[in-house]
Amino acid sequence: MAVVGILGVVHDDGLREKYHLSLAFMKELITEFNPDVICGEVLPSSWERYKKDRTLRGYWGEPASEYWDLIFPLCEEEKIEFEPIDWVELDVWTDFDPFVSFEEHEQQQLNAEWEQWFERQLATCGSSVLPFNSYAFDAVTKQKYEWLERINPQAHMFRWTCRHLIMLQRIKNAMKKHADKRILCIAGADHNHVLYEGLMAEKGIQLVYPLRT
Repeated sequence: MAVVGILGVVHDDGLREKYHLSLAFMKELITEFNPDVICGEVLPSSWERYKKDRTLRGYWGEPASEYWDLIFPLCEEEKIEFEPIDWVELDVWTDFDPFVSFEEHEQQQLNAEWEQWFERQLATCGSSVLPFNSYAFDAVTKQKYEWLERINPQAHMFRWTCRHLIMLQRIKNAMKKHADKRILCIAGADHNHVLYEGLMAEKGIQLVYPLRT
């Protein structure tokens, strides 16, 4: 039986340190889970470029810094297989910004509301053993994206629903490829609840989330 874990992270080092999910702690969690495979929030094209030239650092902040600074080197050191699972169509991504069609004053208001949602998410971090990885964090996150869907259903479908369908399928493909292995899925914490709910429906796996309780 495959054992599949989910680790939600943040992509900003300042937030990692402030909310006690540092790269050192992430390494401890990964080592503790002892994965055979890591499924990471990285585009397959970026992974292929990295394998050819490890000085390339992607574009638009993708892959995020934790991959360059921790996950890629750790996979090499510990002989952990890496599977890229992300999906983004970079040439049209900004065209589906959820607030792009609004007037400037409306955009300012919506961006302020978006920040308020983020603050609500952050407020849950002090109440869990593993910050950004709790049912309290996930409950606020679900509400945030339900709000976003009401604001712009098309953008939500493209940036959120379609993306997650592909991410989940790539995880399932990795599970088939690495049958009965220990697989750790690492992505931004906003993805936690969708990955958890999507993988809960899979038979023949032991799902671990949060990694610590």
